[in-house]
Amino acid sequence: MHISLRTFVFMDALQPQLASYLGTSSQGFLPVPGDACLWIEVAPGMAVHRLTDIALKETNVHLGEQVVERSFGSMEIHYRNQSEVLSAGEIILKQIGAQEADRMACRIAWNEIIRGMTPDHTTLINRQLRKGSMILPGKSMFILEVEPAGYAVYAANEAEKAAHITLVDVRPFGNFGRLTMMGNEAEAEEAQRAAVRAINLLNRCARAT
Repeated sequence: MHISLRTFVFMDALQPQLASYLGTSSQGFLPVPGDACLWIEVAPGMAVHRLTDIALKETNVHLGEQVVERSFGSMEIHYRNQSEVLSAGEIILKQIGAQEADRMACRIAWNEIIRGMTPDHTTLINRQLRKGSMILPGKSMFILEVEPAGYAVYAANEAEKAAHITLVDVRPFGNFGRLTMMGNEAEAEEAQRAAVRAINLLNRCARAT
């Protein structure tokens, strides 16, 4: 059966907020800041079990997350040593007969900054999003929606690297991935630029699908 590579993205060092956020939902080994990380999403969803099995048997990486949906399957593996994570990625690509450039390009479905948030708005968002930090009234909110979903994690990591920004929420599963971050207006704009720039760089080496 053909396995389609939707997301394949390597992060050389998980940033503190993202690593902590991933830990709130991780059902496996918890990632820590500074770990190298690989996020993979494939279709059909059940294929992710075989790929996880191979990566764990052939390398020393730890499995932090695995989500198996009907259409898509996602996995997050991490390890302190970057070469170990990269090796696991190469093994997975070989198993499905693909190259990194075969991953789907990332489409930005929504990209916006909401400035000067009102108390009513922030209170409602904070009640809905409980894993990350809270949005404060008067601050600016950067929201990003991408397809495939897994790229939201990469966008979050690159934005946190570049800007003094607060991570509120990242949802890398399903048809679309969503990222929500908060800061003053300048911080939100810098995070937005970093996230979009990172996605554009990924797309330069992804074949159109």
